[in-house]
Amino acid sequence: MKRKSIFLIGIVAVYWAVIVWAPLSDRLILFPSRQRIDAGAAQRKTVVFAGGELEIWTAKSRQAQSAGRTDLYVLRFYGNADRAERWVAEEAEMWHRRAVEVWGVNYPGFGGSAGPARLALIGPAALTAFDSLKQKAGGRPIIVFGASIGTTAALNIAAHRQLAGVILQNPVPLRQIVLRQFGWWNLWLLAGPLAAKLPSDLDSIANSRAARAPAIFLLAGKDEVVAPRFQLLVVNAYAGQKRVIPLPDASHNSPLGGPALADLNGALDWLLPRDSK
Repeated sequence: MKRKSIFLIGIVAVYWAVIVWAPLSDRLILFPSRQRIDAGAAQRKTVVFAGGELEIWTAKSRQAQSAGRTDLYVLRFYGNADRAERWVAEEAEMWHRRAVEVWGVNYPGFGGSAGPARLALIGPAALTAFDSLKQKAGGRPIIVFGASIGTTAALNIAAHRQLAGVILQNPVPLRQIVLRQFGWWNLWLLAGPLAAKLPSDLDSIANSRAARAPAIFLLAGKDEVVAPRFQLLVVNAYAGQKRVIPLPDASHNSPLGGPALADLNGALDWLLPRDSK
């Protein structure tokens, strides 16, 4: 009996040591990469963050290039395992009817951004990128656009800064997904502590309740990563004006194109200030 008791105590001690000290949520949720990716026409810039550099890739729409001015800025946050330089130049052309400059952010630990890949760094990095862009914008409107886990960064900004608008594609309520989707198979012994350790500034439900900027939601009907029922938790919690664009046949990583892109451009006419068109 004594040996069994010692064994059980050892198991409990190891369990709590892993839960308390190991960065399990970072390892299980984030999938950073460092390999070189062709950025096309995008330009690299960095801002100071946490004693290192935060990497940002920028590109201007054709209208901005031809007009020689920028009327609107888009701060872009991408999904997990993705990188800004893969998309920024291409995405700038989504805004072909407007003079837009897109800033795509690589999270700490991704691409050329310094530091380890940590969930706790995403929120502060997002605010740092926004504050840097705000200085550059000089009063011109800024839209924050987040996809997948990038919506947690976008909503953190929307809850704490003044924005012209926010676009959220397949929004992620991290804590609710961990608890409700993954808790049952481990009797919440793993999911419960992991959910409790998630950074509060990435709480999409709380941030949605605090956000006031007008928002466009793009919701994939066949999302295999963030089930529609979880996306709707964020939509329903959002306090500002909102428009929902359902994408019934889209999966989590389906590109925006065809009718979906046309619907987005139509919604942008509602979202954008008149003088930014």
